[in-house]
Amino acid sequence: MKEGLVIKSTGSWYTVEDENGETFECKIKGKFRIKEIKNTNPVAVGDRVGFTIQQVSADEKDGKIGLITSITERKNYIIRRSINLSKQAHIIAANIDQAVLVVTMNFPVTTTTFIDRYLASAEAYRIPVLIVFNKVDRYDTAQKQKMNQLKDLYEKIGYKCMITSAKSGVGLQELKDGLKDKTNVINGHSGVGKSTLINIIQPGLNLKTKEISDSHQTGKHTTTYSELFRLHFGGYIIDTPGIKAFGVLEMEPWEISHYFVEIFNVSENCQYNNCSHTHEPGCAVKMAVENGEIATSRFISYLGLLESDEKYRPAF
Repeated sequence: MKEGLVIKSTGSWYTVEDENGETFECKIKGKFRIKEIKNTNPVAVGDRVGFTIQQVSADEKDGKIGLITSITERKNYIIRRSINLSKQAHIIAANIDQAVLVVTMNFPVTTTTFIDRYLASAEAYRIPVLIVFNKVDRYDTAQKQKMNQLKDLYEKIGYKCMITSAKSGVGLQELKDGLKDKTNVINGHSGVGKSTLINIIQPGLNLKTKEISDSHQTGKHTTTYSELFRLHFGGYIIDTPGIKAFGVLEMEPWEISHYFVEIFNVSENCQYNNCSHTHEPGCAVKMAVENGEIATSRFISYLGLLESDEKYRPAF
């Protein structure tokens, strides 16, 4: 029995790296696949697994493949709803030290709703988030002003933020320092520059990149599966497919306010312990919004999640 780290998943094959840095192409033992039937992928990038080596025909995987027989309990993971099976989850990555959300004011636009849903998801799994405002070299004065306003907003809440530009080199050393010695998962809409940033801070990877669609100002998907890469300056980064809807499944309405840090902190002053912050009298949260202590955009994002019908709720 060998132990290793899953560094790539294509759905049917998993690349596992052992403690000596040697990689093995592995499949999952049949019975093991059934254990987490609610997930489309029982093994994910970032998982620590146990596997054995099997001899096979010489024309397949150099005559031997690995067979994953066990998985170490995860400390956390990030999931999204399966594209084809709405009631199932797809695990994007596991055992994460930090989630890196790359956002852009344009080319394409990242909305505050998307940012807030991402942050709520990460809070649910107690994963720290680093927000990276990318492509600053492409913004006009109004867009830079909006970016700085959002940066101030999220820093005030307690999230670490930084500004980067792959083209001009702004913030790249700061980004390296923020990733160092951590297992990082990098997310964001397609086209925000995730792969370009990774290519620059980790030369030699040559991840595929594509230009933004001129007609719709949206990104074209380039990454089709998650993959973990070792950073030469320490740590790992997990590249993931571009995502349009991100979050946790089975989030109960009463839990949602817990994942908006500033709303949760103020809610202890509400008149009712089970205040939903929508219609109840003596609501400290609504008062904080009116006073400007809680950003209106954050409160709107909270209400949007709260009011999502059951069919949509899994796509936080």
